Amino acid sequence: MSGFNDLTERLAQFAKERDWERFHSPKNLAMALIVEAGELVEQLQWLSEDESLAPSPKQREAVSEEAADVLLYLLRFCDRLGIDLEQAAWAKIAKNADKYPADKVRGSARKYTDYP
Repeated sequence: MSGFNDLTERLAQFAKERDWERFHSPKNLAMALIVEAGELVEQLQWLSEDESLAPSPKQREAVSEEAADVLLYLLRFCDRLGIDLEQAAWAKIAKNADKYPADKVRGSARKYTDYP
């Protein structure tokens, strides 16, 4: 059972109450997700590395709202396709652990195909 079930159910209810289900195709939700991800990036665009690690309270609130938008669109996208996002995330972490063994990649940002 996904830890996102309550959010997913609430989002489905929210869309149904507004008759938005017909607009929530995977294609449309994926495009909306990219727009929201762009808005998240925009909040950090001209900050230094240090500034991005310690945003002002106003910046932090804006980043928090955009991050929430990204999560909500992603959950709705997964719901429409019957994907358990939590399960998919755990599987991807395990796959990445195999592709990027800590003893070989520690401290490097190279792609897994660039390792011997």
